[in-house]
Amino acid sequence: MVKMRLFRMGDKRNPIYRVVVVDSRKAATGEYIECVGHYRPTCEPVELTIDVEKAKSWLAKGVQPTETVRSLLIKTGAMEKPTKLSPSKTKGKKSDK
Repeated sequence: MVKMRLFRMGDKRNPIYRVVVVDSRKAATGEYIECVGHYRPTCEPVELTIDVEKAKSWLAKGVQPTETVRSLLIKTGAMEKPTKLSPSKTKGKKSDK
C-alpha cells in the first residue's frame, strides 16, 4: 500500500519534516517516491508548505495519508474535512425504553 507520511529530518530538538509519498513497507527514513511538501513545527509561525496539485493527484490515485498528514492537508486545503455521520447512521447500542 502506498501512503503519504512524514519523513523526519533536522537536528535533535529541531525537527523538520518532509511530507512524502512512500511504500508503507519501506523504513521510516528510507527512500520515498515523491516529496509533496515540508513542515517545520518549531519555528514561529509554523512553516507548512505543501504542493496542493501534487497532493490532490496522489490522493486521487488512492494514496492513504496518515492522521497527522491528513490534518496538515486539511489546513492547506488539499483535502476536505470529512463530514461526520448522523447519529442514526452510526453503529451503537440501542437505548432501552
